[in-house]
Amino acid sequence: MARADRFSAGDLLVEATADLSSRPGRLVMTLLGTVIGIAALVLTVGFAQTTAQQLAQQFNAFAATQLVVVPAEAQVGSRSVATSRLPWDAVDRVERLAGVQAAAVVAEVTLPEGATITAVPVNDPSQAPAAPPRLFAASARLLDTVEGTVTTGRTFDAGHDRRGDRVAVLGARAAERLGVSRVDTQPSIFVDGLAYSVVGIFDGVAARAELLDGVVIPTGAARQDFRLPVPGEVRARVVVDSGAQVGEQVALALAPDDPAGLEVRAPAGRSDLARDVEADVNVVFLVLSGVVLLAGAVGIASVTTLSVLERTSEIGLRRALGATPRQIAGQFMTESVVVGLLGGLLGAAVGVLALLAVSLVQGWAPVVNPLVAVGGVVLGGVVGVLAGGFPARRASRIEPVVALRGS
Repeated sequence: MARADRFSAGDLLVEATADLSSRPGRLVMTLLGTVIGIAALVLTVGFAQTTAQQLAQQFNAFAATQLVVVPAEAQVGSRSVATSRLPWDAVDRVERLAGVQAAAVVAEVTLPEGATITAVPVNDPSQAPAAPPRLFAASARLLDTVEGTVTTGRTFDAGHDRRGDRVAVLGARAAERLGVSRVDTQPSIFVDGLAYSVVGIFDGVAARAELLDGVVIPTGAARQDFRLPVPGEVRARVVVDSGAQVGEQVALALAPDDPAGLEVRAPAGRSDLARDVEADVNVVFLVLSGVVLLAGAVGIASVTTLSVLERTSEIGLRRALGATPRQIAGQFMTESVVVGLLGGLLGAAVGVLALLAVSLVQGWAPVVNPLVAVGGVVLGGVVGVLAGGFPARRASRIEPVVALRGS
């Protein structure tokens, strides 16, 4: 047969697309399942990557950066007794370690029985006594360490701590309780009768949320006025993923003679929990995407089979004019693949646009891998191949005489 008279791949593509374009309504309905399935799949992968990024930021902001050191405890009868002591120069020792961004010592101060913390020096015996706010002693960089924010005024510095100045910063809830809303008038609070100048109010701490209900004074003042014996704990804000390294070094830095006497709570990093959450999200959305994609494949197969039944006479005529079973099968297979590829292309575009829209509304940084969009188009073609296999085989087995007689 002359080359010009052969049924080429270009002819096959023209024949397949011509039938599809002749029924636009059916084409839209056929595409819908594939578009939704591919869009859901692309959106799932995009959301998983974007969620992982958001989780990383959240862990980086807090969970993976907070390290705590406390004295180890032993059980003596019904009481727990500390087996070691933290040094007062713990902050200087810890901040020398690589990976430490800020450090502070914190201790809760136990006031004498009946002691009060109030914003007025006069006690009204007609009023029922109220429990005073909690009193904490800390070093200068506490808010830097727990990532708190000064909303009014300032925090005390190392000079206040070293001199034992009677200054205080209030947690937001403690300030509201004491009736202190501004510091420009130099308000004072009275801690067991001693006047402390309020220099600032803070809020939004990432760790030790109970500080928001408390009054924080310098450790120097607590040692001088309330005989604070030792720091309660050392807190440090470390670089992400350096928690394990700093955790191994910090005990030696604080207690070189007895590092086992200290309990170090180092961050394990975001990897395990973040991966678990990401995996759970992936499983749920991938299952849903698979179900929708399966529905799309069934839709393509059903419409292609219906097309075969409607075009039985056409198939018989083509066979009578010399078309081979392979060419007939190729025509219907090509139609199915074109539908799948078109559905994959539209689905990938819809998925990417939906991810960008949701990220824009939520204020996230979208993570879109171009290979995912390309993979969505390819997957649409694969769905078309799988869905068109049975109808194409059925069309190729139609005999010309039977088809023409039935018409």
